Amino acid sequence: MERIHNIRNQAVAYLLLAIFLFSFFFIDFFQFDEYFPGHIKSVHVIFLSIVLEAIPFILLGVFISSFIQIFVSEKTIQKFLPKNPFAALFPAAILGAIFPVCECAIVPIVRRLIKKGVPLHIGVVFLVGAPILNPVVFASTYYAFQSNVEVAFARMGLAFILSIVMGFVIYLFFENRSQLKEEYHHHHHHHHHQNKFMSMLHHASDEFFDMGKYLIIGAFVASLFQAYLDRTLLINIGNDEWLGPAVMMAFAYVLSLCSEADAFVASSFANLFSTSSLLAFLVYGPMIDLKNTIMLFAYFKKKFVLTFLIVVTVVVYFSILIYQGI
Repeated sequence: MERIHNIRNQAVAYLLLAIFLFSFFFIDFFQFDEYFPGHIKSVHVIFLSIVLEAIPFILLGVFISSFIQIFVSEKTIQKFLPKNPFAALFPAAILGAIFPVCECAIVPIVRRLIKKGVPLHIGVVFLVGAPILNPVVFASTYYAFQSNVEVAFARMGLAFILSIVMGFVIYLFFENRSQLKEEYHHHHHHHHHQNKFMSMLHHASDEFFDMGKYLIIGAFVASLFQAYLDRTLLINIGNDEWLGPAVMMAFAYVLSLCSEADAFVASSFANLFSTSSLLAFLVYGPMIDLKNTIMLFAYFKKKFVLTFLIVVTVVVYFSILIYQGI
């Protein structure tokens, strides 16, 4: 069953890659403008620019996260965390900042950490902090928002503070009661004879296809939105201080972009949405999105996942309103 699922996943990834390559190399040979209104051209341009700018950052992130996956043990992490539940929040956020792990990879990693004895609320700090608070994401956000670098710094600052707040709130709800689902034993065969470098490359290519798939879908949806939605409607929503952040958070949730690439999608909305709405998109998306929610439900108890969803949504939304007021 799992094998069929893997084959289907790979097929989708290769199909999307083929569509992307086709649109990159050959689309100009076809006289689309004769058959379709002019919007097709702008969908094409926006789509390609988002994907092309994001790819180097995704590659970099994938390799670093695969390196960590293969070469850094959970013991190493535990050494750095104080035993006091509240004292551990701050170092956990800092460790999150050193770990360039995309949110696509973070759920299984956090689950493994919790199984090896890292407290639940510290796992949550990693879960929400690590996908944003890392050098790769900072670089991609800075690069995407060159005309407004405040966004990159605000994104990091907010993510750092909010990851600590969320860890604290989750501790109040669950303390250290286990929220992992009972294990069904899947037998994973570890190939010890396969050298670590090869398994790192293998892991990286898997992750690249997985993230690339979401990036291509996300970029396509964003380009459709921008080409076909009524500009004036978007600008009215985008500059509304209550609605703007909420709409961008919903957008981030559904698109499920990788945090190394989402800044390029966000910056393509820069002339339509206020800075704080873009920040809502950039902070909320990596913390919780559709594909993460599905993964969380697979590994954690339902009550925990629902509480986590509500906490993240409320904390991000109100922090953005506070940020706007500053």
